[in-house]
Amino acid sequence: MATLTHLDKSGAANMVDVSGKAATKRVARAEGKVVTAPETVALIRAGDARKGDVLGTARLAGIMAAKRAHELIPLCHPLLLTKIAVDCRLDDALPGVRVEAEVSVTGQTGVEMEALTAVSVACLTLYDMVKAADRSMRIEGIRLLAKSGGRSGDYEARD
Repeated sequence: MATLTHLDKSGAANMVDVSGKAATKRVARAEGKVVTAPETVALIRAGDARKGDVLGTARLAGIMAAKRAHELIPLCHPLLLTKIAVDCRLDDALPGVRVEAEVSVTGQTGVEMEALTAVSVACLTLYDMVKAADRSMRIEGIRLLAKSGGRSGDYEARD
């Protein structure tokens, strides 16, 4: 089993050496949700948020965040991502917004952190865009849904 973090003699952590791994296609999907008041869903749907296009801005923020995960998370490898898709959709039953991200790369390490970062930042952006209208919002359920590729094999979350 691979060690996730290596310590040098001083006890300092180092990035995992992935140079011996084969470059394979790796895909990760993550999800999260922002639970709001029903009136907030209506506000977003109508396009009446004071800060503008809530869903479009959150989607763009998620994409940008996935590209910068290595700058935010210590020991996370910088990757040349080949796909980032972020979907933000209103859900009256929640009520709120469901966010899903899919990230892929052909490389030597996975993209789970990039997918989770995309969802996290998209949810935070949604919160920021409408916080003046709804202070009781909650960000919930950020998790990895699935991953494929790499030596550890495939994973799919069970509900």
